Amino acid sequence: MFTRLTLCLLPALALIAPAADARDLTVMSFNIRYPSPDDGPDRWETRAPIAIDMIRAQDPDLIGTQELYQRQGDAIVAALPRFRWFGRDRRGAHADEHMGIFYRSDRLRLVRSGDFWLSDTPDRVGSSSWGVDLPRMVNWGMFETLGSKPRRFVLFDTHFAHRDTDDDARRRSAELLLSRIPAIAGTLPVIVTGDMNATPDSAAYAAFAASLRDAWTGAATRDGPERTFHGFTGTADRRIDYIFVRDFTPLSARVVTHNRAGRYASDHFPVVATLRPAK
Repeated sequence: MFTRLTLCLLPALALIAPAADARDLTVMSFNIRYPSPDDGPDRWETRAPIAIDMIRAQDPDLIGTQELYQRQGDAIVAALPRFRWFGRDRRGAHADEHMGIFYRSDRLRLVRSGDFWLSDTPDRVGSSSWGVDLPRMVNWGMFETLGSKPRRFVLFDTHFAHRDTDDDARRRSAELLLSRIPAIAGTLPVIVTGDMNATPDSAAYAAFAASLRDAWTGAATRDGPERTFHGFTGTADRRIDYIFVRDFTPLSARVVTHNRAGRYASDHFPVVATLRPAK
């Protein structure tokens, strides 16, 4: 009787929770919130252990961060030494916000990396266009999985302009990022992480969705609230943080609401997706 019931349930369980595969990658997009002295009880010194505990619990292979300052990145790898991170800041140095990419060095090898700016002159460091008030950029890395059957893929990480008047700049930013993928990634699988400051009804989102797959909407299972920006309140009011993929199948996706007594790792909830190579 028990055996018959178990056998009957197996197909349904397979749809709910795909079996783990050594090729699977767990990826996080995380706007970490820069260390503002004006954040009071939510200042970085309070948030740091919460963020580190959250990352440890989620156990991602890769994290695309936004608003990261060097001291934040260094604190994370000091606490979680299997991670490495790289990237320069939006002005080309290390004193401002980074699109820092973290990766598990015991699972992945960084093959090469680079960056470009979201402007009419993307190879000019610190450049900006389209009326935005701050330089915006993309950091990227080509990775190879460790093990007997290595696979390569490319992750792009970004943070788009934030003002209500920047809709056109966000659209142009999406189009520029997408236009750069062929030269950098070729035919390799692709992951894009970022705070796009754009909701799913925006032109920027439409540009991504026309070429890539939204890991949240495409996942077989989802957990947590759909919206991601909550301003330290714990109640999110818009979905602006994303993971997009090419040639990966999103098995599961979750928006992580980890907190300690109502204190959060950031004013954004991280987005996490488990991805399987599509071929």
